[in-house]
Amino acid sequence: MRRLAAGYWKCRAIWAGLLDRPERALGHWRRALALLPDDPRLLVTLACRLAASGRESESIALLERAVGVEPGDAASWFNLGFVQQLRGDHHEALESFERAVRIDPKLDRAWYGKALSLIKLGRLAEAVEPLEKTCALQPLSPYGWYQLGHLHHRRGERDRVARAIGQLARFEPRVARRLQAETGGAPSPEGASWS
Repeated sequence: MRRLAAGYWKCRAIWAGLLDRPERALGHWRRALALLPDDPRLLVTLACRLAASGRESESIALLERAVGVEPGDAASWFNLGFVQQLRGDHHEALESFERAVRIDPKLDRAWYGKALSLIKLGRLAEAVEPLEKTCALQPLSPYGWYQLGHLHHRRGERDRVARAIGQLARFEPRVARRLQAETGGAPSPEGASWS
């Protein structure tokens, strides 16, 4: 009966969200969670909605509950790291992202988050590997390549900047031109080859 009632509140929450009533939707998600307080999906859903409304502390508390209930869920660890990162807690975010990639080494967004926190902490050399993993896992996503190009630029590695620009030029020419303008790099004709 509790699961059925929680389903009712989840449906109401979804409709409230579709009708652009975020506060009402949050209330409905809270009602569903009150009925199923240890449901990791509900915990994560409400946490993400809270983070989107700028309530990072509440969100983190729920995400910590979610990983406590289901410690082997890489996506929950990623979400915790993401909200910690939003709040500027990069040391904590790194720990969460590292837990996520230990559980699921193919979770590209956790590698990307880890790299961004390392960059914010000034640990540029350590950020190269997670960005390269991001690019290997999502070769047609411009975000990893763009950040990798900037990272190499900050490290004075012009040939690697050129490779990132060349790779971007293959599938996102506007992003490649932007990276080229921001770094002063020229695209490498062979694109990216990280060997």
